[in-house]
Amino acid sequence: MNFDIDSGKLLYALGVVFAAAALVYFVRDVVFGLSITVKAVLLFVAFVVFFLGGVSVDRDVLDVVSFALAGVAYVVFVGYVVLRYAPDESRIFMLLAISAGLFVTLGYLLRERNLEISGRTATAVVVALLLLSTVLVGADALGGDVTYDLQTESSVTVDPAGDGPPGGYVERQLPVGTLTATNDFVFTRALSFPQLRGCLVGVEDVPHNDVWVAYEFPSYERPSTIAGGTTRSFAVEASIPVDVNATESRTYAIERGSDCTVERASPTLLLSVEDESRRD
Repeated sequence: MNFDIDSGKLLYALGVVFAAAALVYFVRDVVFGLSITVKAVLLFVAFVVFFLGGVSVDRDVLDVVSFALAGVAYVVFVGYVVLRYAPDESRIFMLLAISAGLFVTLGYLLRERNLEISGRTATAVVVALLLLSTVLVGADALGGDVTYDLQTESSVTVDPAGDGPPGGYVERQLPVGTLTATNDFVFTRALSFPQLRGCLVGVEDVPHNDVWVAYEFPSYERPSTIAGGTTRSFAVEASIPVDVNATESRTYAIERGSDCTVERASPTLLLSVEDESRRD
């Protein structure tokens, strides 16, 4: 069977596919360290640049490729805004409706009104958009990242287990501190909670000295963003093992530290943040 394949169109198609993959990878917040706001703006700028390229270029197929890239950039932009900003259903509907109207209007202007933009005008607009993008990226880089501050309680008291398997232990989940996230800049940024670690020292009658430490979120969903100029606080809880045969409460002093081999004269809960552990 003889397949008549246009090699040039095939390469164009592959280029569109890889561009789409690059845009999706770009919004995964694993590269560049840009804020959510700036990433959304850059995606929209990419849409405008590709669309201008499609309107101004005067070569067969290449204009279709530019329009395809513009469409991909816009779809990724809308998806990124919806996923990261989590608007309510009415705003999502408005965004989709406006997007539909935008593309219908652009299609009408292209087919019925023969919309054309000279190469010089398109170049000037693209240069202006690139300058704007550069300014935003520079401001984003200088604006600082989200800062995290862990404030611990001075102590925590664990009551007797009361019941449980004979000769065993139960876990008591108790509040031990608060983590405060602060975004001093104007752009919305991603939240990346530092990993917490805990251990018990100064005690011998526990099954293990490791302590499970985690954040407590009121809505049971880990928030992923923090708006510009805001501060958010999150409770920190620890699961402390309790001997079911214990009949008295035990109070643990809470200290910041990561060396679980230290000796203490009294029961102590050591808490550390991932970044601090890396510096030790």
